[in-house]
Parts: sequence; C-alpha cells; structure tokens
Amino acid sequence: MGGKGAVHAGDEMKDLILRHAPLSVQNIAISLYNTWQYWHRRRGVYAERRDYFSRAETLSRAELGFEAASRLRAFLDGATSRSSWFSLYRDRPLHEFPIMTKDDLVQHFDEICTIPAAAGWESHTGGTTGASLKVVYALHDMQERFALLDHFREKFGYTLGKRCAWFSGKSLVTAGDVKKGSLWRDDFINKIRFYSTFHINEDTFEHYWRGLEQFDPEFIVGFPSSISDLCRIACARNLKYAGKVIAVFPTAEMVLPESRVLIEETFSCRIADQYASSEGAPFILECASGSKHIHPLTGVFEVVDERLERANEGEILVTSFTTSGTPLIRYRIGDRIKLAPPETFCPCGSFFPIVERIEGRNLDFIYSPENGRVNQGNLSNCTKNVSGIKSFQLIQRAINEVTVNVAATEEFDGQEEMTLLGDLRERLGDKMTIDIHRMSEIPREASGKFRFVKNHLDPKVLESESSRAQVTSNDRRSNLQGGAQDAGQE
Repeated sequence: MGGKGAVHAGDEMKDLILRHAPLSVQNIAISLYNTWQYWHRRRGVYAERRDYFSRAETLSRAELGFEAASRLRAFLDGATSRSSWFSLYRDRPLHEFPIMTKDDLVQHFDEICTIPAAAGWESHTGGTTGASLKVVYALHDMQERFALLDHFREKFGYTLGKRCAWFSGKSLVTAGDVKKGSLWRDDFINKIRFYSTFHINEDTFEHYWRGLEQFDPEFIVGFPSSISDLCRIACARNLKYAGKVIAVFPTAEMVLPESRVLIEETFSCRIADQYASSEGAPFILECASGSKHIHPLTGVFEVVDERLERANEGEILVTSFTTSGTPLIRYRIGDRIKLAPPETFCPCGSFFPIVERIEGRNLDFIYSPENGRVNQGNLSNCTKNVSGIKSFQLIQRAINEVTVNVAATEEFDGQEEMTLLGDLRERLGDKMTIDIHRMSEIPREASGKFRFVKNHLDPKVLESESSRAQVTSNDRRSNLQGGAQDAGQE
C-alpha cells in the first residue's frame, strides 16, 4: 500500500463520496482517508528522522557543515547511480551539474525518475508556472519531510489531534452546499476542519465566521490569501474573533507584511511561516524569534543573479535531499530570496543561515464577480486533471473577462481544453468570460521570473467592486434581519 494504485484509487473514491454521499458519510470518509494517509506518512523512517532533526539543532557549526556535506554527497551519488538523466555526472561536484528546469521535469520525467510510480508516492502539483508537474516521492522521503514539518510545528504547540482549521486548494463542496452554507468538511478522528477556499466572499462570510467560532480551532493552516480575505471582511465589519488561536501556519504562498499584521491582529496569535514546495524543495523555516532559517540538512539553496552567477540576492536553484524518487538537483524553481549577511546573529541561537526576504509564490489573484478574489493556489490546481500543459498564465484586464495563455504539447487536445475550462469555470463562476489562447511559449518578465497570474485591473475599479459587493451584502443582511423581526412579531 502507499503506491500509485492505492493512492489513485483512494483519491477517486474520496472525490466520488464528496460529490454524491450524504454529509455525514463524507465526514466519515474524510476522517478515515486522512487517518490512512497519516499512518503512511508517520511510519518507516519517520520516528528516526524526528529524532535526527531534533539532534541536529544541538550540533556545532563545524559538525553541521560536515553533516550537510555528507548528505549532499550521498544524495548526488544516489541520483547519478539510479537516474539516467544524471548518470553522466557521477562523482562531479554540485556546481558541475546542469541547471534543471520545469520543462525538463515535464518532458524528461521518465529519465529523471529513479523509481516506478507504484513503488512510491505520486504527487501532481499545480506549480507556480501554472503547469501541472508530476513527481514521485520515495516513501522514506515523504516520511522525512513530514517528520521535519511536524518537528517545526510542534515548536509552536501543534501536534496531530489538536483542533486545526485547514484552508487549502481542495475542491470540497458543490454549488448546492454553498447555497446551504455548508462550506467545510470535518475529520473527526484528527480534529481537522477543512474549509473550501473557492467561495470566500461577502455573501458567504458569515457561514465561514460562524463555522470558525463554533469549531474553535487552536491552530490554522493554509493559504494566507484566503485566511487574510476572511480577516479583511471581519475587520470591515468590526468583528473580533472570540476564540483562542495559538498559531497560523501559512502554506503555498508568500505572506505579505500587511496580511501578516491583519491575520495576527484578527486572531491575536502569531504566524509561523515556512518555505518549501510541492515538488519537494528544501525547507526555510521561521524560528520563534521571527527569523527565516534555511535548514541545511534538507538541501542546498544556490542564489544566482541574471547571469546565473552566485549572488546574495536573486533566483534560487534548489537541490533537495528528500527527492531521491524524482531528484531535484540545481532545480530552477522560479522563486527568489535575499540572504542576510553571513555574520547576522539570530537571538534563537541557531547556526542555520538566515534569509532576509523571500520573493515568489506571488499573491496575484483573479477577481471574480461571483466569488471575489481567487488566489493562485486555487487557480494552479486547475491543471492537475489536464494532460499536455507545459505552462499556463491568466491575465485579467476587465472585471468579467480573463485571458488564459496555454503552452502545451499535442496531448492538450479539445477534450483536455474542455476539462481545463470546466475547472476554471468552477473557480471563476459563470459570469466570467474565459478566453483560452494557445501559444508555443509564454514569455517571462524582464526580471526573468514567470508570472502565472497578471492582474491589470485598476485598483480603483477593484475598490469600487468591493464596495458595491459590501453594500449589496449589507442590504441583503438588513432585509433578512427585518424579515426575521417581522416573523418574530407575528
């Protein structure tokens, strides 16, 4: 169990249940499915890796450097001996390996991968280029990644079984559910409430807010843009959250300074940020003192400038030690960071390198007349069920229109285009005009970075639309309240 067949069958059954079974059955199925996943992630090497990452924090600077170099050599040796793509670089130092791109990963996957999908854990990711990327994790790699993630979150008080609200890009609810205000599903076993992030707007806000207060989570995980959207509406309505949240763990997107302030003030808690990627990038983790540290035992971050030469600020090439199934070596992931000066000291006492700023996981969004802001985490998931897409890009120049540029292979036929259109329609609503344009290649920005979402709407237009939605929502609430009072008098 745990290979492609079991996971794929489990996903198909879960999707079938979510669309057709009664709510109580859906919650039971989600609880059992998640428990099955957690069991797979926390067996094998998981316990040993938890201990390993705990002991790593007690190492001296010299010991840490030696261990990181040993892990790098072992990872490169394994990749060059098992991957035909990297076999020519046996015994070469890291800087002599070729730079690996997302196109390489899509077009040469079989040469890069070291294990059959059935022997590992297959994952399809949205990706910041918009293209759906497939990677196969060796089970021990997946277990190590969750060991570190759990070790990190436990520092802020979270362990599995504490109440947690989760906001991610999973399609959980139907149009009928939205009308009924049923905007989440519950994992009763592990005490996790999964909220839909596709439907957060003025009209549905009260359902989300009431659901949060009723569930009373100790922790929140998910897209910071979705969480901050809820906070923004709450702030506009002068609402104060009544529960006690200990920490918020953002995923998939960069946390903008204003979003951090808004979330922390709304929930009276702190944000504990992290950087990784669905493809399996190394980790950057925020410490209790607020610094972002590269974890040197998870991989190597090479920071390069426009000429791909070493720099203190620029694009990153990642080499990840937990990607033995689909090796990432000098992988051009598309994000940028700025390193703090080497002599920078963190009050937490860690020797781990400090990142001054992370750029990437852009928070651009498409504005939908029906659903409000739709973030890139939700939009990138549109390609998970579509074959042949190399990259795609969404551009919005009018409130009810979006252009979708698609660079694809011959696999992207008419049927695949209809699947993509349907997935976009589910997120953007029926009032949005969606024009799909096929292109041989989607150009990058002058900085060299690919922008998956480009919103050209005038901020004043957006402000006007948001105000109009607020007035409409207020009028609707006033009418509902008036009707309720009349009914009470009668």
